[in-house]
Amino acid sequence: MAPTRGRLRPLGLDEVTTTGGFWAHRRHINGTATLDHCRDWTERAGWTGNFRAAAEGRVQRDRRGREFADSEIYKLCEAMAWQGATGTGAGTGTGAATDTDLAALAETVAAAQEPDGYLNTAFGRPGQQPRYSDLEWGHELYCYGHLIQAGVAQARARGGSEGELTKVARRAADHICATFGQGGIERVCGHPQIEAALVELARLTGEERYLHQAALFVDRRGHGTLADSEFGRAYYQDDLPVRDATVLRGHAVRALYLAAGAVDVAVETGDQELLAAVVRQWEAAVARRTYLTGGMGSHHRDESFGDDFVLPPDRAYSETCAGAASVQLSWRLLLATGEPRFADLAERTLFNVIATSPADHGRAFFYVNTLHRRHRGTEYAPDAVSPGAQSGLRAPWFPVSCCPTNVARTLAQLPAHLATADDHGVQLHQYADARIATSLTLGHGAAHAVALRVRTDYPADGNVVVRVDRSPADRPWTVSLRVPAWTAGATSWLVEPDGTRRAVAPGTAKVSRVFRPGDEIRLELPVRPRWVRADPRVDAVRGTVAVQRGPVVYCAESVDLSGGLDVDAIEVDPSAEPQDGPHTAGNAAGGMTGNTVVVAGHVTGQTPGRVSGQTPGEAPGQVSGPAPGQASAYDAVHDEPWPYRPLDTPAAPPAADPAEIVLVPYHSWANRGPSTMRVWLPAARPDRPAPPDSTG
Repeated sequence: MAPTRGRLRPLGLDEVTTTGGFWAHRRHINGTATLDHCRDWTERAGWTGNFRAAAEGRVQRDRRGREFADSEIYKLCEAMAWQGATGTGAGTGTGAATDTDLAALAETVAAAQEPDGYLNTAFGRPGQQPRYSDLEWGHELYCYGHLIQAGVAQARARGGSEGELTKVARRAADHICATFGQGGIERVCGHPQIEAALVELARLTGEERYLHQAALFVDRRGHGTLADSEFGRAYYQDDLPVRDATVLRGHAVRALYLAAGAVDVAVETGDQELLAAVVRQWEAAVARRTYLTGGMGSHHRDESFGDDFVLPPDRAYSETCAGAASVQLSWRLLLATGEPRFADLAERTLFNVIATSPADHGRAFFYVNTLHRRHRGTEYAPDAVSPGAQSGLRAPWFPVSCCPTNVARTLAQLPAHLATADDHGVQLHQYADARIATSLTLGHGAAHAVALRVRTDYPADGNVVVRVDRSPADRPWTVSLRVPAWTAGATSWLVEPDGTRRAVAPGTAKVSRVFRPGDEIRLELPVRPRWVRADPRVDAVRGTVAVQRGPVVYCAESVDLSGGLDVDAIEVDPSAEPQDGPHTAGNAAGGMTGNTVVVAGHVTGQTPGRVSGQTPGEAPGQVSGPAPGQASAYDAVHDEPWPYRPLDTPAAPPAADPAEIVLVPYHSWANRGPSTMRVWLPAARPDRPAPPDSTG
């Protein structure tokens, strides 16, 4: 993104480089495994071949995949462009293979484009439905959106020069303006995405007509130009104009993409009313319709937001693509306003949705991100397609595989989300080992080079050290550091270059001075495990608590319980503070990354002591448990003929022994084989102490 207005200026991938730690490792896996995986699967599934079939006149016979399959090729192209720009590409890990693969894909896509710029393999050719005959469900403009974003990414990765994909995108955008402009087809697409893409193309090219067309699409939304559906017009946000809506609603990914596009239009046109409308919707959705993980969407049937406070953990849809879209929206709002609360949500979503979807090896993915898995999942063969989105384990591919490519493009461009600049300094929003080098005007017009080195083991550790490597010798400037909202109730400390140490509250901590090379700023964040409870209006989790350590949400997993027990056997004691457990290094075999947490509690049928699923003679990650179709030990203890009883006839409590229960980072769950899992843990019975009044 390169907005021409806004409170903050984003830094490019040539200005920010991750050098180690949590996100650098995941970006390495993205470049060396995930991109190859997505490229191979789109070829195997026939989705890349659709473009060859279209160019050769055999698409009616040979086309494969859903109507939106074209978009997966475009998202893969975008991911390749961003990843290649940072030198960690597919195959070799150097970026060279990515450039070659991207050029080949761009050539394949270009060959299928019609002379007037139209490009879609599912519509418009002999034997297919006519162009734009199914705007509700056809996804033609949605696919263009991803094509254009890929074209912009290619140009930006090449330093602004247009590649083949950029040229294809421009021809498609010209076709859209000619077809959907004033006096043309005055309707919208059932799946928003084109809006943000057109604005970004306008930023790249300086062509105002692209921005004007994006604004038309935003203003047309909500006026009933799409036919009603079984889910209602709110499903594709055609029930209310964007300016009139008060909360994000309907299909979660559609709602978030539309909101992102509306922010882009508002920023570039100076439309404060439109920007305020999106902020209002974001605030309501975050306060009432967002999971602890940052995930959005609680309806499986229509992949939609639920009503306010309807956030059942075991029915959480929390689609990975909604997580990616949420990060995009939060990023735009941060740039527009400079308010750190938007970076807070982005951080939560990155660590607990985006990082959760891919397996440690980068070749299998969660489509949905439940917060409570009641049954062990089925392991998929590496060449198997999961028949549905609700897999209990990560799957290599899906019939609708929007999530793997969305994860790939999000991780590929992640360094650009770490920091921003303005006329007066540099702002750090997300913490990772990184190098930052940019230029500041410092209010005087001339450019002054500055460079920072960030060293941190975040989120495992809360210490962030920022060293100034380059600075103008005689001009003061400001380094701003986000103090996350999750630090509320604890003390964070900022140590300035002269040794001054002061407490800082959630929000933004600033250091302004004439810096010298070698000056260091140290931010000390209170990363420790804490109990979290939900708003009592979230009925589905009343009587439960969760654990969060810094921005990372934790969960109980059955592989850490012995005797084949499931996580429903657990009851925790919130009167005892959770404690850090052993640190487990992540690897493809062990499958768990990060610090563990130990909490006090009781486990039905468990012998006293620390609860661990590994017993002598078992390999790491193996557990002794019930065979498929058999009841677990927990089921055997608790089953009664009828699960309801009069209030005045209390049941005898099951035998339960005190235990130390091991919790693991939520993003690491299901990397050690089939398991049950839960984030929200039943708290002590009424005769035990109530949970403290604390939040995360």
